[in-house]
Amino acid sequence: MKTVKYSAALAAVAAGSLLLTSCSNSDNGDSGADATSSFDLSGTTGELQGEGASSQQKAMEQFGVAYQSAVPGASLSYNATGSGAGQKQFIAGQVDFGGSDSPLKDDQIADAAKRCGGNDAWHLPLVVGPVAVAFHIDGIDELNLSVDTVAKIFKGEITNWNDPAIAAENEGVDLPDLPVSVLYRAEESGTSDNFQDFLKTATDGYWDTEGKTFPTKVGSGAQGSSGVADQVKATNGAVTYVESGYADAAGLGIAALDFGAGPVELNTESVNKALADVSFTGKGNDLIVDSDALFASKDAGAYPLALTTYEIVCSDGYDEETTSRVKDFLHTILDNQNDALEESGYVPLSGTFRDKLVTAVDAIGGSDSGDASDAADATE
Repeated sequence: MKTVKYSAALAAVAAGSLLLTSCSNSDNGDSGADATSSFDLSGTTGELQGEGASSQQKAMEQFGVAYQSAVPGASLSYNATGSGAGQKQFIAGQVDFGGSDSPLKDDQIADAAKRCGGNDAWHLPLVVGPVAVAFHIDGIDELNLSVDTVAKIFKGEITNWNDPAIAAENEGVDLPDLPVSVLYRAEESGTSDNFQDFLKTATDGYWDTEGKTFPTKVGSGAQGSSGVADQVKATNGAVTYVESGYADAAGLGIAALDFGAGPVELNTESVNKALADVSFTGKGNDLIVDSDALFASKDAGAYPLALTTYEIVCSDGYDEETTSRVKDFLHTILDNQNDALEESGYVPLSGTFRDKLVTAVDAIGGSDSGDASDAADATE
């Protein structure tokens, strides 16, 4: 648990450094936070409060600095206590937005609307983190794995790296006679939940468990994303599922996954290709991603194994200053889909997916924003 909060002095130093970076890299597109904005920001000062998913923590650290740079006198406090806590604190009116790895449950919708003065709460998937199947095999830097093979590895049905199924997917690669060591998240985790949902959907039910707790019959557990990544780094023959930023930071191999149309490398382009045709189960500007459809995607060149995490906000019902702070901050997030975000393990959003988010953020606090049932379906 960590609260992301910046003092005025830190903000000035960080914003200045990032602004210089932005200017010096203007020709090659590599930029940090930018003091300018493509949106008409209100400039409302004061502290914006959020709480929720730890999966968003690194992104919030960057967005907090960018927000202070774009709106001098404004600040972000984000308490990374987990998705459940973020949802509860938002519904209770203790924070301005909740960060969550999953949408509100049906029995929370009415309470969220009450908190928003009778207006709908919207789910805005502004932070997307791809999940890697990360490995450490001495001498092997690249590896292709089909979804079915991944499921068999984590089920313990494939126990050696030179298994015929893996060999058939990696022709010409000298795979070692080395036991597979499976690592999983020891604690309840949104990443475990999404990875299991993905395996269940992508294998047509061959993977048969779900939830935030990963099965413990095969392999061993480690605490947190950094814990599993570090353990894989220390173990020749190990494999895990982890957010790509942690795999990169640990120097792990990342498997190219075959979702049904050939192996696909994990990168910004391949994840955005999967997001381009994503559908939403929410109505209007309530952008709840249809994760089942996303995880079932078999489009060539698309990498659909991505954790879409939400900022849960009121469509209307904030006081005027809070409305302005929320919109300024969310617009700042949209303005900072850049290389710095990618280096932290997230996917800079683009195309139609980003366009829908811009439309939704623009609509917050509008006279017709509170009743999503009257809006056009976001999938149209």
